[in-house]
Amino acid sequence: MSYQCPLCHQSLSFANRTYRCSNNHSFDLAKEGYVNLMPVQHKRSKDPGDNKEMMQARRRFLEKDYYQPMKQAVAQLCAQYLQGTHHQLLDIGCGEGYYTDEVATQLKQQEPQAQVFGLDISKVAIRYAAKRYPNCQFTVASSHRLPFSEQSLDAILRIYAPCKAEELSRTLKDQGIVITVTPAGRHLYQLREHIYQDVRLHNEAAEELAGFTLEHEQKLNYVMELAQGDAFDLLQMTPFAWKATDELRELLKTAEHFACEADFMIRIYRKI
Repeated sequence: MSYQCPLCHQSLSFANRTYRCSNNHSFDLAKEGYVNLMPVQHKRSKDPGDNKEMMQARRRFLEKDYYQPMKQAVAQLCAQYLQGTHHQLLDIGCGEGYYTDEVATQLKQQEPQAQVFGLDISKVAIRYAAKRYPNCQFTVASSHRLPFSEQSLDAILRIYAPCKAEELSRTLKDQGIVITVTPAGRHLYQLREHIYQDVRLHNEAAEELAGFTLEHEQKLNYVMELAQGDAFDLLQMTPFAWKATDELRELLKTAEHFACEADFMIRIYRKI
């Protein structure tokens, strides 16, 4: 399986470290091992994606493995539901590959020929992912038009990542699956208590995906015991950072301990 040209949607062939389509559009493989399939005319800004501070905070936080239970649960579900397939999976909005790598490790233990792709709009994040996780294939691209051909994927993983149902349906094989992770009601409740006077629970209603049926859902809730500085990194990697006061930032930087709930909804949809 290979990529699809983002300009004319023809299949890309790979030779001499270059992807090329029949219309002679070409995309070089970067030295880190990823390919950039985001044409300049498709960008909405010079460097789309999360800013540097947010990415660095997320990297530090994730490397402490506070989200390890969710990562393992998702990888195990991917392996379970992909039994009997070719194990072709795409992780949309993969960032720096934290989840992508775990999924790839689990799938390749089950099927050595498994192919796991990571896609993100941020070139900085993809560059880091490609350098660190050579067992996956990474590309800079938009989730609004996935650079994959019709019915080429067995599964698509979306952890907080948007994508049109039409694109999911187009690129997935018949009976293919979409795995989604979204915030459950009490996700980061204790952090949000410091920001909002009236903290509302996240809406747990399942997303309606046209052309898909909800096959499985589970909630994962646990308390994270955050060490000094980690609560501030957690804040920085969320949209809540824009609303945080200077006093709260200082509190989270200096607090020796901060207990905060992680609360996730994990769902599996099947293409019908």
